Amino acid sequence: MTLPTSGATARRMFGLVEPIGMIPYATDEPAEALLAFGLRNYWDTYFAGRAAPLGRAPAEVVHAIFYNFAPGEAARHIPRVWDLITPDAALAARQQGCVIALRRILGDLAEAPGLARTADLLTKAAISPPATGRPLYAGLRALPLPTEPVARLWHAANLLREHRGDGHVVALVANGIGGTEAHVLLALSQGMPAEKFGRVSHLPQAQLAAVIDGMRARGLIGADGWLTADGRATKQRIEALTDDLAAPPYDGLKPSELDQLIAGLEPLAAALAAVGSS
Repeated sequence: MTLPTSGATARRMFGLVEPIGMIPYATDEPAEALLAFGLRNYWDTYFAGRAAPLGRAPAEVVHAIFYNFAPGEAARHIPRVWDLITPDAALAARQQGCVIALRRILGDLAEAPGLARTADLLTKAAISPPATGRPLYAGLRALPLPTEPVARLWHAANLLREHRGDGHVVALVANGIGGTEAHVLLALSQGMPAEKFGRVSHLPQAQLAAVIDGMRARGLIGADGWLTADGRATKQRIEALTDDLAAPPYDGLKPSELDQLIAGLEPLAAALAAVGSS
């Protein structure tokens, strides 16, 4: 009998897959490919590229699925972006930009004989778990799989990133942590004041203060402005549950295949980390 993959394995794989999954957010080429359609700014490209698997879903649906954006932020981009680009065109442009960025950073590794095998194994893992309860992952699963190895590698990493992301939302909801609260929790756990954290630093001071006050009233933040023991325990529970929920894709691989996948991903992750996926 094959035992289910542990959360520890899922955490290890996250460290290897996330540098690939972060390509559209950490490099210029994907945004540039979308800006060519007349989108206004990076956040237009973010919402168009990431929400495209959902089709022309209204802003309320995108906000619910993305979860951690402040109220009204999705509506500043959705549905406006669909007046300039179709979801299908956004998907194609995003993929094209990601492939260009990956080839630039990986250099000779992108042409290495083993890359196709790594992409195939990552794809096998990425399409093996059920899509039920994971809306963004399900949207990506409905798309055709690329055949070109670098595109296939990127698409598989994106599938796994959104599979994990959908599970992370489940973990946040189960622990009673709202979207903006999730950013505050992350910032404080990293020793950074929430008002300095990029994803919420732009919010009106009163709006962010109200979120922090609510978390303080629930015992998650102390009078000193940092996480309490309960706050740290909540963060740890969320991370552990996220890892557990991210494990099923790797149950689709034989132990020898998982070892091959790790060996194939390690030099790619190292190369991406060396340049910060920039």
